[in-house]
Amino acid sequence: MRNHADMTTDTIEQPSIYTLQFWLLCLSSFLFFTSFNMIIPELPDYLTKLGGEDYKGLIISLFTLTAGLSRPFSGKLTDKIGRIPVMVVGVLVTCVCSVLYPLVATPAAFLLLRFFHGFSTGFKPTGTSAYLADVVPFNRRGEAMGILGFFGSSGIGAGPVIGSYIAAQTNLDFMFYMSGALSLLSILILSGMKETLENPQRFKLEHLKVGPHEVIDKSALAPSIVMVLSVTAYGVMLTIIPDFSKYLGIENKGIFFLFFTLASTGVRIFAGRASDRHGRVIVLKISTVILASGLVLVGFASNMYLFMAAAVLMGLGAGMNSPTIFAWTVDRCKAESRGKALATMYIALEVGIGSGAFGAGWIYANESARLAYPFWVSAALCLLAFVYLMVWHHNKKPVTSWEIRK
Repeated sequence: MRNHADMTTDTIEQPSIYTLQFWLLCLSSFLFFTSFNMIIPELPDYLTKLGGEDYKGLIISLFTLTAGLSRPFSGKLTDKIGRIPVMVVGVLVTCVCSVLYPLVATPAAFLLLRFFHGFSTGFKPTGTSAYLADVVPFNRRGEAMGILGFFGSSGIGAGPVIGSYIAAQTNLDFMFYMSGALSLLSILILSGMKETLENPQRFKLEHLKVGPHEVIDKSALAPSIVMVLSVTAYGVMLTIIPDFSKYLGIENKGIFFLFFTLASTGVRIFAGRASDRHGRVIVLKISTVILASGLVLVGFASNMYLFMAAAVLMGLGAGMNSPTIFAWTVDRCKAESRGKALATMYIALEVGIGSGAFGAGWIYANESARLAYPFWVSAALCLLAFVYLMVWHHNKKPVTSWEIRK
């Protein structure tokens, strides 16, 4: 339990987190997430026009594969050459890939480009998280993460709507160029920020050498299992929702993502506070059930109203799930291995999204009669996560952030 002295210190010393560097970081994050998410709803149709409709499941899975593979490298580079260079590399990849999409003419070239595009999310969020930890006082990091998450989630929600609107009013090529332009703005913002890593090194090839012990942190395995099982829903959503929207006659294929993100963003702060007070596991039990309910409802949706209701349920479940899992990861790891533990969690995130996307494409197989099946399979996986939490909770003492102060 926290003693009176701890509480007095926390209440008296409250340094401001709202510095110029903090807001520039938030704005850069918003532009980055808006940029690469604005093209997602239109990619299935774009790949179909290229003759690759049978490979829709690879649109997201290839992207997340590269992101997952790059996590250990971006984590090491962040601590060696600096936070800003790693962020710049991530955003630069998005900028270049966005303007190259209109030039591809075959499914193979498209999928190769998606593979390289994944490096962006493998680098930018890693550098961003480290930078935030540098500029924000320890006792305000939760609050700061919530605000940064709000900007990121806003970009994720706004991107698909903006992208679909631009594509409808102009053409796909212009949408891709606008995505690149937003990435360029994000890079310009980063150029005005100060490096926070003390004594950054010059890049060396040896920095790319990552041993097995630098990849996985065992303390993060339990949260990672829950992450893999539950986040498959996001991979399914990214892959199938554009076609499902079209099937229901919804012109803007980004509307579902907007409702999902609004619900997800709105519940994050409350979920974080609840997990601090009642424990991470109990919140995760509730979130997995809510997420499973939304997935089931999507499968039964026959009109826009049920479709959007399902988006809200899924958003609530995901919004409760994500910050609680990351908090649980930090609770369980040692202070000196937080970076590795969070990298482990990010890898689990990419594996879950990628496998969900690939499985969704394989199960759906471009047959409208099978649109519901990927969502129901994902719902079953969420319920499996719930069962795992029940078993884990029965055998282990839950940990809350105020029980372990690192």
